[in-house]
Amino acid sequence: MVYLKDFLSLLWRRAVGTVLVLLGTIVIIFLISHALSPDPARLWAGPRAHAATVAAVALRYHLNDPLYTQFFYFFRDIVTGNLGIDPATGQSITSEIAVYLPNTLELVFASFVIVVILGISLGYIAAMHFSTKTDSIIRITYLLSWSTPTYLAAILAILIFATYIPILPSGGLYSLTIGAPKPVTGFFLIDSLLSLNFADFVSGVQHLILPAAALAFLNFGIISRVVRSSILNVRWSTHVKSAKARGLSENQVRFRHILRNALIDATSVSAVMFGWLLTGTVVVEQIFAWPGIGQFADQAVLADNYPALIPVVIVFAVGVIVANFIADVSYSLLDPRIRMGTEVGAVG
Repeated sequence: MVYLKDFLSLLWRRAVGTVLVLLGTIVIIFLISHALSPDPARLWAGPRAHAATVAAVALRYHLNDPLYTQFFYFFRDIVTGNLGIDPATGQSITSEIAVYLPNTLELVFASFVIVVILGISLGYIAAMHFSTKTDSIIRITYLLSWSTPTYLAAILAILIFATYIPILPSGGLYSLTIGAPKPVTGFFLIDSLLSLNFADFVSGVQHLILPAAALAFLNFGIISRVVRSSILNVRWSTHVKSAKARGLSENQVRFRHILRNALIDATSVSAVMFGWLLTGTVVVEQIFAWPGIGQFADQAVLADNYPALIPVVIVFAVGVIVANFIADVSYSLLDPRIRMGTEVGAVG
């Protein structure tokens, strides 16, 4: 009961803090969007827009009103999901994001799973084989991943696995020779399974492997190093020796007392990693022609399409903030001693 009370208190405080951070982020994005040009209406309408178009944009977004009035309508539109019309396509920006965002989330979640599984596994193996050839090989591997830019990893993946050894497709969401499943959730793989269209599912998985792996390649090494360092910090600590003295098996000591402590640090890094993966999709989606929100953002930048770009920036920011909120809450699930505003006692 005490633990549940502390957990709910932590959840409430973190939720309030997250809401405040979201509000602050929206304010900053709003101010930046107005600081980019002395004439925001001209900026949002585009350099070649006619005067009538500029006037219509100013009217639509209340850009001739006082700044506080503009922010009121800006915030209201975000909360209500009324993000306006994309001047490049004439479609609702909300509907466009609803189409592209599931594709990006599918890519990010697949890459995140690769990062977490590979990062924790290699970090654990390296720490358990400290100062051996296995440890050295793993360290060289994740140092190599750090030094490889995402775009280079993506290009190499296409060259190797789609050109020289053509076992995977080089881009796209699915093969153009098959029809897309009926949209239900917006997630291609899930919709394929719901419609029992296994050909689409297999094609979607094949097209997902390369971009997800390329996106994960830069980031898995960070978790590997964190897990390795965390395990080495506790592997020979007093509480581990005490656990062995109490007669616990080697597997119990490793997983309950060593790996569990390492997972606390891995969780915090994973939250940051999720944000990196989300924003990293801008490059990967462009290279692999993946129809996600990253590619949508890239096209908006190239077209100076600020009405479409600003909501995308907000989506990225919300994704990072929510991921960190989930990580904060996960701390207390992994270690009940962790409480916001309290000190963590010595590990016993």
